[in-house]
Amino acid sequence: MGIRILENKTIVLGVSGSIAAYKAVEVASRLVQAGARVEVTMTAAGAKLVTPLTFQAITHHPVVTDLFDPRGELGIDHVALARRADLLLIAPATAHILARMAHGLADDAVTTTFLATQAPIVVAPAMESRMWQHPATQHNLDTLRRWGITVIEPEAGRLASGAIGVGRMAEPPIIVDTVRWVLGRGGALSGYRVVVTAGPTLEPIDPVRYISNHSSGRMGYALARAARDRGAEVTLISGPTALAQPAGVDFRAVTTAREMLEAVTDAVRDAHALIMAAAVADYRPARPTAQKIKKGEQGLTLQLTRNPDILAEVVGRYAERTPRLITIGFAAETENLVENARAKLKRKGLDLIVANPVPATFGAEGTQVTLIDREGHVEPWPPLSKEEITERIVDRLVELLRGASAA
Repeated sequence: MGIRILENKTIVLGVSGSIAAYKAVEVASRLVQAGARVEVTMTAAGAKLVTPLTFQAITHHPVVTDLFDPRGELGIDHVALARRADLLLIAPATAHILARMAHGLADDAVTTTFLATQAPIVVAPAMESRMWQHPATQHNLDTLRRWGITVIEPEAGRLASGAIGVGRMAEPPIIVDTVRWVLGRGGALSGYRVVVTAGPTLEPIDPVRYISNHSSGRMGYALARAARDRGAEVTLISGPTALAQPAGVDFRAVTTAREMLEAVTDAVRDAHALIMAAAVADYRPARPTAQKIKKGEQGLTLQLTRNPDILAEVVGRYAERTPRLITIGFAAETENLVENARAKLKRKGLDLIVANPVPATFGAEGTQVTLIDREGHVEPWPPLSKEEITERIVDRLVELLRGASAA
């Protein structure tokens, strides 16, 4: 999860009376681990499902359940939480509390905080499918969306009643990721469009086999989130991965290198920067077969042909554009790390290249990388988590974009 955007932010978490309240405990925990100050307020029904003491143990702050408790802060100042909040998150949000919000009712601590705050608001609904689909609920949600409230759509699956349908509250990682996205609006990259590629490409041999590599896509997805957290409008072009799509980005799935070239060429037309973190296959089978190749007595020989060089083609096409397209590439090397990365940077005309040793970095939590810029400056970084590496790369992107704008 994000290691900067949530630091020292005050997130007020409103918990209403759905069995999904148990998931809100994990949401609170993830927010706290990311450096946020989490203050919880609960409806009476919510406090019956998960005890306030559970949230207090996670957040280390008193939990507000009674608007009129003379011992509580809201008994003296009923809008104190609303003033402190950098963001109000209501998760789970039942059909009942959505209706009260849409009609301006403020008869408990959660809805009073909702009406009084000027902070961004995110709601994660949870309810039975028929309640979710009811015109009254959808009308209330439309009202909240018109007011600028972010609604995290519920998921399909098994519900508390035992039925299968839409209504399960989104999982905690999705909720936290959405909070990051909303908090990042208006950041240092606001007004900039950034294209990020991620993951491997798969080059078919026949309908059931392909050529690929070990890339997990984690670096590219983290870069997309980090740029989004600074307010950028992000397009993420990804080969096949097992990763969840980041909230608030334009996600485009591709499979082959040629599909990625087409998607990148389209996306960068009005973009300010391209971060090419995907591990694109250099070669593809020259003649993939329409039917599965049967196992024979002898070995199998494949003829390979070169894939397009996406970075070189894009940089060449937009070399004279104003404002200049900022390009950041990656060099995954097994030997001569700096020498090979420097040669790649010059050959492709990049602004910055991130050199990392493989195969040690594939799928790893962290790594040690070296940055080389257009002027040839070499900057080795200490071992860092991939989250911290991506934050630092985006720091550099901010500098490069500001420099290009000033030129």
